[in-house]
Amino acid sequence: MKRFFSKYFPLIPSGIILGLLIFSPGCANTTQAPTGGPKDTIPPLLRYEKIKPGQGAIRVPVHKSQFEFPFNEYVVVKENKNIFLSPPPEKSPRFKIKGKSVVIYFENDLDSNQTYTLDITGAIGDNNEGNMFPGYTLVFSTGEKIDSMGITGQVLGSTDMMPVKGATVLLYREAADSAVFLHRPDAAAKTDDWGYFAIRNIRDTLYRAYAIKDENNNNKYDPDNERIAFLDTAVRPRRIVTDTLYEFLKFDMKDTAACLARKTDLEFSLFREKPSKQFIVKKERVGDRTAYITFMAPYAKINSMRIKGLPKEKLITQFNKMQDSLEIWVNDQRKRMPDTLYLLINYDKTDTLGHLVPTDEVVKLAFDKKARGEAMRKSSKSTSHEDTIAVFSASADPTTVEQYGFSVEFKYPLIESAFDSLVFRSVNPRQQEQREPFQVIPDSVNLRRFTIMPTGKLLPGFEYFLKIPYRKFRDINGFYNDSTEVKVSLPKDEKLSTMSLSLSGVNNRYIIDLLNEKRDKVIRSFIVDKDGVVVFPYLKSGKYCIRFTEDVNRNGIVDTGSLLGHRQPEKVCFYKQNDSFLLQVPEMAEIEQEINLAELFQ
Repeated sequence: MKRFFSKYFPLIPSGIILGLLIFSPGCANTTQAPTGGPKDTIPPLLRYEKIKPGQGAIRVPVHKSQFEFPFNEYVVVKENKNIFLSPPPEKSPRFKIKGKSVVIYFENDLDSNQTYTLDITGAIGDNNEGNMFPGYTLVFSTGEKIDSMGITGQVLGSTDMMPVKGATVLLYREAADSAVFLHRPDAAAKTDDWGYFAIRNIRDTLYRAYAIKDENNNNKYDPDNERIAFLDTAVRPRRIVTDTLYEFLKFDMKDTAACLARKTDLEFSLFREKPSKQFIVKKERVGDRTAYITFMAPYAKINSMRIKGLPKEKLITQFNKMQDSLEIWVNDQRKRMPDTLYLLINYDKTDTLGHLVPTDEVVKLAFDKKARGEAMRKSSKSTSHEDTIAVFSASADPTTVEQYGFSVEFKYPLIESAFDSLVFRSVNPRQQEQREPFQVIPDSVNLRRFTIMPTGKLLPGFEYFLKIPYRKFRDINGFYNDSTEVKVSLPKDEKLSTMSLSLSGVNNRYIIDLLNEKRDKVIRSFIVDKDGVVVFPYLKSGKYCIRFTEDVNRNGIVDTGSLLGHRQPEKVCFYKQNDSFLLQVPEMAEIEQEINLAELFQ
């Protein structure tokens, strides 16, 4: 025994300390988070062999049918709107989680003798990290056979030609365009990140084809809130669907090469229709003598208009370019206008039968009492310089002054003007000064705006000055202008580049826009109707796009389409070089492009 204690007694203190470290919670290091393994980046796997009913099932019950999709791990439904049944029922598919499975069921009975596709692409992710299951389409039939035809295509925006994700493509066997307003389609599919769609396992017959951005997910077209595209003629599917056909496979949306390699049968150009019903939707008194009214639809027709208690010649009005917003000024220099003005207007308004009929309406233009009170308090305390002059702005952009000239815009319409008093002069590098010729161009849609356009050639190294003299312009408030002078010089940055387009095949009128890389900003714009050269100078290095619009009605704007009018939006094409719509402009470059518009618009 003595020998035992002498051998093992020295180990007892160490054992006690080790036991305390293991079993005492107070000894844990709470400042260090527990470390796990590598982050899970693998999406859940569908156990295809255990899907119930399985792929290609027939004689599926029309009442209370449900489908079970088992996975290898616990999953959640991330986007329930991406659970899509074609043809779509009245109510969207429902789901429930059962262990590691997603069970999908329907509140409406299915149609008899009908082939269906149930798509769960982009709907399901794993429970922990949210890794998304790429996608799967289950085909089944409530009848004895599976339809075998398919059709593919792409949906693009009508003005930017960018892919539209999440659009719904609708096929109808009914020939009337009214079907897209009233009924759910005979087949449908959603577009992916590339605007691509594949409608599979449909009948071999003729269809009317549409695409909508279905904001309320009812698989019908709502013209007030949604965009639409349509094809002019009926289409017939040309492909027989197989499990190995490339166009019907599921791909990772980040795999650009694979996604772009898919062939398409149809192409849609999605646009927003102009509203068809005409009436006044908004009104606002924005100043003592200023107001505006807004119409629901463009190209409003006004037959007569005046302010109650004032002669009609005291009214100055101006439509915007689309003629759906009207600015109103009272040309009466009384010290103060009434708090409420009554606009008596007769215009063509849509009646209950949908017809445009001349209609009298009284529009009450009242000041907001709070805003009026604040304005009165401010005016009683002090009067600023801007309250006693004809306010205007004058500007010029060095990069566009050759094309657009100087812009002069007054806050209120003018009742007196003296444009011949303007002084436009140049100063050369030797500091020699001389007067330069110019012309005054009133804006076609803004009566307060004028362009002062140099008529001589502007030269590098010169400084140009536009002077607007004192008390030469008077606005409807009776106030005269202050003087100002605007200075501009052509850019001197040697790193800037120039792009020239040599255009041929110009057999129509075209709008040419130079856009930024994202296609959401117009940098320069030209209108051409004959062969020639268009120059884009002073470009910074970067990526650009060139958009051509066929201006069929020659109104200088990109017109939208009409479904019931069977009118497509004006055709838009982007210039493409080396399979890319993006043109790389390096520094200090002079780029020349030859473009045949007749070939581009074929």
